[in-house]
Amino acid sequence: MVTQALHTLRDALPSGVRLVAVSKFHPVERLMEAYNAGQRLFGENRPQELAAKAPQMPSDVEWHFIGHLQTNKLKLVLPYVTMVQSVDSFHLLEAINNWCTANSKCIDILLELHLGAEETKTGFTEEEILSIAGEAKEVYEGVPAPLTGVRIRGLMGMATNTDDMSVVEADFARIEALFNKIKALGIPGFDQLSIGMSGDWPLAVRHGATMVRIGTDIFGPREY
Repeated sequence: MVTQALHTLRDALPSGVRLVAVSKFHPVERLMEAYNAGQRLFGENRPQELAAKAPQMPSDVEWHFIGHLQTNKLKLVLPYVTMVQSVDSFHLLEAINNWCTANSKCIDILLELHLGAEETKTGFTEEEILSIAGEAKEVYEGVPAPLTGVRIRGLMGMATNTDDMSVVEADFARIEALFNKIKALGIPGFDQLSIGMSGDWPLAVRHGATMVRIGTDIFGPREY
C-alpha cells in the first residue's frame, strides 16, 4: 500500500514540490517500506519519537521536524534534523539559534504563520515574521544580528480545520502573499513554502507550495 500510495502522489505532484512523508505514530517497518520505495524525506512531530526512529533508519534519510517544539526537547531533535519547519515563537527561534551556535551547527528553519481560525494553533503574526525577515536580511548585508545559527528558508502554515475549501484556499492565499513579499526582499535561500496536507495539498500547490506534508494518504490510519 505504501509503495503504491507514494507512486500515486509523486505522479500527481508537480516537479519542484517535495513530498514530506509524515511518519508520526507509524513504526520503523512502515517507514522502511517508504524508504525502499524511494522516499528520503520524512517529517516527525514528536521529539521522543524522532530520537527513537532516526538511529534505526538509513543515514541518507532527511528528517524535518514539523510539530510544536519545546525548548527543553531541542537535544532530542536538533542532532538529527536538517530543518525545523515549525518555529512558532521568538523564544524557540532564539533557543534553536543558541543551541546551533554552541554546537557549531547551522539548521534550516521555516517560520510558522498562525493561519487557521482556531485559537489553539501556534505561530507568529505576519508583523512578527516581517520583523524577523528584516533582521535576517541585515545578516546578509553585513550588519551584525543575532540570527547566525539558523538559516531562514521560508514559511510554514496549517490551514483552518474545516471542510469549507474556500476558507482553506483563503488561508493559503494569505501565506502565499506574505511569502512573496518576503521573498522580494532578496534574502538568499528564502525559497520554501510548506503548506498542504493529505486533505488539501492540491490547493496548496496552486498557491505556491514547495513542500507538502502528507501522512495518512501514504501510511494509512495511525497504528498506535
